[in-house]
Amino acid sequence: MKKARDEINAFLGRDTEFEGKFSFTGAVRIDGKLSGEIFSSGTLIVGESALIRSQINVADMIIRGEVHGDIFAENKIEIKVPGKLFGNIQTPKLVIEEGVIFEGNCKMKDLKGKNLAISPARTEGLSVLK
Repeated sequence: MKKARDEINAFLGRDTEFEGKFSFTGAVRIDGKLSGEIFSSGTLIVGESALIRSQINVADMIIRGEVHGDIFAENKIEIKVPGKLFGNIQTPKLVIEEGVIFEGNCKMKDLKGKNLAISPARTEGLSVLK
């Protein structure tokens, strides 16, 4: 059974463009162009054809397109092939597939300020998939 925040509530298709402040609940998939600010307690899915230039604050994010900007994710960020991310991120869990592009800095602490830095005893938050 899907959780309410996993259901896609909106979809911005390949030929759409949006500029400004964008907020939503649940999950949203973007395949078009978006610039501005994004706020949500849900999931943002960036499709392969998407180009996003934004400051992003979400619970979860899945990237398959191109993102320029800083991301603050309360739970998790996944970057999947052929995704590209140019910006800084802060999230307690990060999954990066082999073959993606990530240029920026990463802080693995939750948004409540708890430090989740990687140590020999703590590596479960970071995954690099081959």
